[in-house]
Amino acid sequence: MAFSPVGQFFCRAIARAAKAGKVRRGRGQLNNTDLMLTLSSCLAFMALVAFISWRMTRGSAGSSEGYFLAGRGLGGVFIAGSLLLTNLSAEQLIGLNGSAYGYNMSSMAWEVTAAVSTIIMALIFLPRYLAGAFTTLPEFLKSRFDTQVQQMSAVLFLLGYGLVTIPSVLYSGSLAVMKIFDVPALFGIGEFPALVIMVLVIGITGAIYAVFGGLKAVAVSDTINGIGLLVVGTLVLALGIFAIGGGAFVDGLTRLASDHPEKLNAIGGADDPTPFGTIFTGMIIANLFYWCTNQYVIQRTLAARSLAEGQKGVLLSGFFKVLVPFLMMIPGIIAYHLYGPGLATIDLAYPQLVRDLLPIWLMGLFLAVLLGAVFSSFNSLVNSAATLFCLDILPAMRGGRALPEEAVVSVAKWASVAVALFSFAAAPMLYFAPEGLWQIIRIFTGFYNIPIIAIVLAGLFTRRVPAIGAKLVIIFHVTAYGLIRFALDDVITMHFIHLYAVLFAAEIAIMFVCSWIWPRSAPANDRTPKAKVDLTPWTGAVPTAILLLSAVAACYLLFSPVGLAGGQLGTVFWTAIAALAAINIAAAFWHHRFSGIGAATEN
Repeated sequence: MAFSPVGQFFCRAIARAAKAGKVRRGRGQLNNTDLMLTLSSCLAFMALVAFISWRMTRGSAGSSEGYFLAGRGLGGVFIAGSLLLTNLSAEQLIGLNGSAYGYNMSSMAWEVTAAVSTIIMALIFLPRYLAGAFTTLPEFLKSRFDTQVQQMSAVLFLLGYGLVTIPSVLYSGSLAVMKIFDVPALFGIGEFPALVIMVLVIGITGAIYAVFGGLKAVAVSDTINGIGLLVVGTLVLALGIFAIGGGAFVDGLTRLASDHPEKLNAIGGADDPTPFGTIFTGMIIANLFYWCTNQYVIQRTLAARSLAEGQKGVLLSGFFKVLVPFLMMIPGIIAYHLYGPGLATIDLAYPQLVRDLLPIWLMGLFLAVLLGAVFSSFNSLVNSAATLFCLDILPAMRGGRALPEEAVVSVAKWASVAVALFSFAAAPMLYFAPEGLWQIIRIFTGFYNIPIIAIVLAGLFTRRVPAIGAKLVIIFHVTAYGLIRFALDDVITMHFIHLYAVLFAAEIAIMFVCSWIWPRSAPANDRTPKAKVDLTPWTGAVPTAILLLSAVAACYLLFSPVGLAGGQLGTVFWTAIAALAAINIAAAFWHHRFSGIGAATEN
């Protein structure tokens, strides 16, 4: 079989590692030659990405629709690529591998079960969003409830993005680069000054895409960087398997599966980071919020050139989520095999592995891909924050008077600059957070994710819930959540994911009570089609969704006591896999038969 030049390049890299058969433990500080090679290859790849993005998007951001929604012209591949890089950043590379190194595979629940939410987005939410030609999630809430609900939800998003999400993306990405490349020692400066420098370098570079290119430039650069992330992630995984196998890939797989099988268990217990029971309570709701209502994620899908392309992109991103445990958690377990439990902190597992495994001539590509992942999340958030401000906040500030198209784009660029500058100041301050980055994110995301998804679900599936119900839910949630997390945290010891479910149930109940006490005089009429794109569904959406659900189930079977965590793949595992295969064959046959009948009838 003939490989492409790129394929041959990476095959040779893996072969060299296999021949070496060992890890270069504790690689020292990069010398000047290594540093120049790393930086030059990194800059070359980043320049290539920037050039391709510019060529493919020039002249497309002159109007507000072009700037915010890429002219409603994104295809499935670009949607999937942008969703992948928007979602995956340094937090996952460092945090998930660290969790696998220190505990087990239980934290894969956040990634793998998200695939279920992508199915719900593709089949239920996206058709409604595109039918209404919405640009923002608050705009949908305005059509269903009223302008005040629109503004309240937009403010929640902006506060969450500006105070926590954007600074945390910058902070975690800067920290990852600083640790992997030992920036303080490299330049002879302290950790905090090095962190500030990295925040500025990463932030300014990432902001260029968001401020000047609009959403299409973000989507194109995300897709290219996404391919790079998959390639480099696969390479690190392969090199790690070679390393623990003493240069033999099969021996490495055998050792990975047989030594410390408890590490390969995704069925988390009460003491694990993600107890298994949380999958069926608050995690479902949190994932629905993220993949179906979070503005900076769904903005890519709202830019689809058709419903079919949007569904393809969203479902493809679901398959990428199933790959995350292999690319972003197994390396953490490999690090445990190589280093044992002796690393200073679990978050050093992936940086140490990369420093020891990757040859110098590939470190530049890894740096470029890591920065690309950080840029993606950062510039996506900045672009979405500007979108929310210009389309949901600014009109109210102007008393409903609209701005000309050119003025809207100009204001959006200045808003992006303002958000970026604020994040430059806030991100380094997370260095002094006593509870750590992950705890800060968990606490403050909870202020807005649950009320938003509760209100959206009520808006989608009920016709009588009044606007007052949505407003009361927002006020109740912010108040109750703040009290529980800050005033009653010693009294209420419930896991925060279970708390999500309790508050969600309470907020749904509040809206139903409001619909009983203050029902709308007439059912909401927000379903008048206003679509600007073709709303014909993708004929392969349902069988693809079934295949994706099967992949989720298979992933959990593999990393469970009936699979690798039990020391072997026994009869129960293979019987379950055979049943999943049979279901998918039946679904494919059904789809082929009835889609053919439908096509013949239309003709």
